[in-house]
Amino acid sequence: MENQNFLAVDIGNSWYKALASDNGILSEYQLPNAIALFDEEFYEKPYDDEDIMLEENLIVEVKSTAVIDKREIFYIGKGAARQRDVSLTAFNNQKADEDRTYLLLFGLAAYHALLQFPEETEIQYTIDQLAVSLPTTQYKERKTRLKDKLAGTHTVIFHKVPGVLEPKELEVKLEIKDIIVGAEGACAYLALTRDHETLEVKNEELVKESIKGIIIGDLGGDSVDFVGIKNNRPVASVEGEPFGINQFIDNIIQRVSKKEMFRFDSRAELEEKLAAGQSEWYVEPFAGVRKDISKYIIPQLKSMAIKYLEHFDRVRSSTTEIKGAVRYIAVGGAAKLARKQIQEAAVRWNERGRPIELMFPQDMEKLNVQGLMILAKMNQLKKVQENHAISTKG
Repeated sequence: MENQNFLAVDIGNSWYKALASDNGILSEYQLPNAIALFDEEFYEKPYDDEDIMLEENLIVEVKSTAVIDKREIFYIGKGAARQRDVSLTAFNNQKADEDRTYLLLFGLAAYHALLQFPEETEIQYTIDQLAVSLPTTQYKERKTRLKDKLAGTHTVIFHKVPGVLEPKELEVKLEIKDIIVGAEGACAYLALTRDHETLEVKNEELVKESIKGIIIGDLGGDSVDFVGIKNNRPVASVEGEPFGINQFIDNIIQRVSKKEMFRFDSRAELEEKLAAGQSEWYVEPFAGVRKDISKYIIPQLKSMAIKYLEHFDRVRSSTTEIKGAVRYIAVGGAAKLARKQIQEAAVRWNERGRPIELMFPQDMEKLNVQGLMILAKMNQLKKVQENHAISTKG
């Protein structure tokens, strides 16, 4: 497996998180889930190519059977987040059915390929194993559709590339050989229990606890996915909920805009501020004027924390397969941002006689993508072993 390329992508409603492994060398990426139509008329040329980072200026055209309109050119990720017509995820979006999934995923994969071959303008890049995730609500019905659309060859053309001569274009042909789809939350359990290099069990204690039951609550942008683990295996009957941090992020953005006359370019800009900690919760609507926005942020995070615990409590009470679970684990980027508020809410639940003692693991926002990389490697290993068995029989 050391001579193969793996790509793991957590298709989040706020961020795409990716891990790439090329011949054993790991690369990590994070891209806002944002697209915007590119319009040559309104393109602001930098004074000099050195004034702009390619990652912040990703302008792509995707030629693929997975994309309906192949003529349009889009900003994606950080480039899109700065545009006035930026499109963010709609509530309860269906990832397998939307062009944005493929624009962002192929664009991200092609960007990674481009960094591996910085001197070339036409690149062919093969992904031996791609692992992607879906929320539990979409996993059962749409994983085959997602796999079918991702398989094969796709062309990504980067436009207006800094440092490249006119017409400032780079072309990347992506070949995706095999795909495996994981359920959000279940992938986090893989990352918590398996070593990403040896693929062996690394947390025997957690595996032992799974005999009695574990519930993982993956809190994301537009969904919270609960996965029950029993005897080291996911219990499929725990369904996700259309609830996440984006609605609270949007409320904060609207209130700051109305009360403080400051407009965030995107959810990603505010989320980066939240991740930096309360000392950074200020905006500057005018030069020299600094406004504290924690009074808009804290009530929203508290409200989200209470609803998150309500969902957790409902799931643990109603799911027969994992009744008596001994461990509750919070994962996901939104859970990390609101960890303090969730812990405070849990104290009040305890005082009311309904204790929920949550575990907040290290790197909780990255566990799904780490689990997806493990899933990709395990799937490839299984294929190699199957091929070996066939050749041995032959």
